[in-house]
Amino acid sequence: MSADRDIDGWLAERGVTLMDARARARGVLEEVGLTRPGKARMSEPKLLRAAEVLAERFFQVCADAACLQVATASGREPLRVEPRSHCARCGGSANRRAEVAFLEMCHQRGVQRVVVVGGSPAVREELEAKLGGHISLRMVDGTERRTADRAKSDLEWADLVLVWGATELHHKVSGHYTHLASAHHRKVVHVVRRGVAALLDEAMIHLQRAR
Repeated sequence: MSADRDIDGWLAERGVTLMDARARARGVLEEVGLTRPGKARMSEPKLLRAAEVLAERFFQVCADAACLQVATASGREPLRVEPRSHCARCGGSANRRAEVAFLEMCHQRGVQRVVVVGGSPAVREELEAKLGGHISLRMVDGTERRTADRAKSDLEWADLVLVWGATELHHKVSGHYTHLASAHHRKVVHVVRRGVAALLDEAMIHLQRAR
């Protein structure tokens, strides 16, 4: 015999903790006959079906404006979640929000090839993992020798070049890109803040100004 679960507790595990959101989710479960007003528990088999119903009906979303915009355009009803780690768009991560927003803007602006100059090995791996399947990336190790010809090739190839000065980046490497930047000023962004979110935020600001 299947054990019953507390419905509100089950919803809370999925981030449906806010009163209005919980009431809305319960209302939908009642509409499809999986529970009824005043009932506190539900069997495991019904909970499996309840999860399917909620996924079909709702887009779980945090309070971030960009996430709410995506949720509204999804064709599903936005359902506020807390903590924001349950957000279907960003997962509660500032880096993830920036990565998703950056890819959306790249698509809108026709940006397909991006060079990142600098960054730690771990950060370069993260960018490759999160962005590499959607756009073409060239990750330049700021601690290894780079010739002027290679830098020129990068600048000519790229739609966007991010020179990340706040990270592991030797002047001899960055200098190749900054000295040639005048001929490619519309695509070169100098970033002086640390962190993936800061890097991509600066890139998006540049793309917005370049419209």
